[in-house]
Amino acid sequence: MTDPRLIAQRLEVARSVVHDAAALAMAMRPPPGGPTGTIKGMQDYLTEADGAVEKLISNRMQALYPEDGFMGEEGGKHRQGALTWVVDPIDGTSNYARGRDRWCVSLGLMDGDVPVAGVLHAPATGEVYTAQRGHGAFLNGKPIKASPVSDTRTAMVEMGWSARVTTETYTERFSAFMALGVMPRSGGSGALALADVATGRLDAYLEMVINLWDVAAALVLLHEAGAKVSPFLQNGGLTGGATIFAAAPGVAAPLAEAAQVSFS
Repeated sequence: MTDPRLIAQRLEVARSVVHDAAALAMAMRPPPGGPTGTIKGMQDYLTEADGAVEKLISNRMQALYPEDGFMGEEGGKHRQGALTWVVDPIDGTSNYARGRDRWCVSLGLMDGDVPVAGVLHAPATGEVYTAQRGHGAFLNGKPIKASPVSDTRTAMVEMGWSARVTTETYTERFSAFMALGVMPRSGGSGALALADVATGRLDAYLEMVINLWDVAAALVLLHEAGAKVSPFLQNGGLTGGATIFAAAPGVAAPLAEAAQVSFS
């Protein structure tokens, strides 16, 4: 593993780079209204800002750390390295494309196949999440922890949507959650939903097909905040879409059963 001091130094640099990237995204954000951009697939938007933000982060990181690898949602894996930056330039693009606030810039750092640091910046709400493996997770500089909820009848669960999952599967999972007294919802940003589990704003999040760039930064937040997380990376998340389920420890077991996922 890389010296934690080197990871800490990179995390501070990443915060600055992501701050500038988030400012660029805000400057380019469409006004409220009908969606702006192009459609990659059902409910899957691409805006001019996606490419511009990813390019900014890629160029900055290459200049600062030319030995590091880089993987971006829009451009694929550009560079190889023992340490790899993984970026989702705008997570929640469908929200962003309509001038909504629930979206963020996500930048994670992988040491081989281990997530070691991450930054999530949601500029429309003024929130910055940071975490380093072994050194805690923070929201705007204050420590965060997963929810203490232990009764599913008071639990709030979010479930992500993907065209790669059947309507019948969604209906089945939602029904299973509701049978436990859960309040289900969907907000359109997987990265921020996982961050919400880390802060205790949500008690669980399920997305049955999600990619590494969506979760690389959030995985460190969840680990440091004490949430339970399914083995996303081991189940194919390093190379393609895979299921992720994250939950507060007190309700993790019954909610995982309802979600039909395992933590091992």
